Amino acid sequence: MIPISEPTQEPAPGGFALFALGFRPFYLLAALFSAVAVLVWLAVLRGQPWHGFLSPLAWHQHEMIFGFALAVVAGFLLTAGRVWTGLHTPEGAALALLAGLWLAARILMLTGPALAAGLVDGSFPFVIAAVMARVIVAARNWRNLFVVGLLTLLGIANVGFHLEHAGLIVLPADLPMRAALFVVLFLVVVMAGRVIPGFTANALPKAGVRRRPRLDQAALACTALAFAGTVLDAAGWWLAPVALLAAALHLVRQWGWRPLATRTRPILWILQLSHAWIPVGCGLIALNAIGWVAQPAAVHALGVGALGGTVIGMITRTALGHTGRALAVGRWETTAYLMVHAAALARVVAGLAPELGYSWLVMVSAWLWAGAFAIYFAVYLPRLLRPRIDGRPG
Repeated sequence: MIPISEPTQEPAPGGFALFALGFRPFYLLAALFSAVAVLVWLAVLRGQPWHGFLSPLAWHQHEMIFGFALAVVAGFLLTAGRVWTGLHTPEGAALALLAGLWLAARILMLTGPALAAGLVDGSFPFVIAAVMARVIVAARNWRNLFVVGLLTLLGIANVGFHLEHAGLIVLPADLPMRAALFVVLFLVVVMAGRVIPGFTANALPKAGVRRRPRLDQAALACTALAFAGTVLDAAGWWLAPVALLAAALHLVRQWGWRPLATRTRPILWILQLSHAWIPVGCGLIALNAIGWVAQPAAVHALGVGALGGTVIGMITRTALGHTGRALAVGRWETTAYLMVHAAALARVVAGLAPELGYSWLVMVSAWLWAGAFAIYFAVYLPRLLRPRIDGRPG
């Protein structure tokens, strides 16, 4: 997915490299913002006054997708795009402007005015899509052109959100946010199927990792149908079996990736464990479709477990590799990994069994999530501010 050179143990050269490559500013911004935004949301739930121009729930839903998740997607794609195509993606002043656009959107989404927030925030997905389209088309890298389509869909969903809140259009309840969430989740599913077996096979060549393209295609097709059905509130009689089939296909294909062989390698098991939330989430979609569980349980299994876990795993891995360091994590990263998955478990249990203490479980989940991404920010800030330790560009 993103080839990484052999690490060096040389001391890091002096200098400032925050805007040398896309992952640097956007991973740091995403980690810091997600920690702060979740604690703000928790404070509102506990009765603190809210002064935003959106409702607290609308702000929380929007910002976890278009603030946190989209920043990670942007950082990943701006980095991967250079590797995929051999062409330069934004760096230096151009990259700083992109990061500034994202940051301005976050401020305006909190303070308003609504028109300025809509224009600035609404433009960001399309700008990233245009940047990726430029290098992908120039390099004829057609295999990865789908990311431009997914970014465009995210942009359309975001425009829909802003138009709906401005009262200019009427849409089914939360449709733009549900659509955006499941577009991001589908991107996670696609990328996970590419990188997890590859990373595992490269690190553990004797594990016997198996990849079956037809099984992958079937899993992706069923997942796309299940996600689309969830967004559109499809009838349970067909959504439930499709989602259950998607869950089963993901379990079968992941078993071929030899997840148990990674149990002593945190940088590998974090991705395997995060992917395991995908069949769990699909199973909960099926149970929701027949009325047995509430939809937030499925949404948080996928959003906190699958998305959050994959993000914390990938932003550590790519940050290590693209700063010239060995692909091995220490106790702080491992702690952050465990905290994200504990946050997912607490939030899903809160949705499935609120009688166990809904408010307490939500509070625990929020603090675990915030703590995990605060750890990432603290550990990786000095690394991402400085140039690669091998002296190479990027």
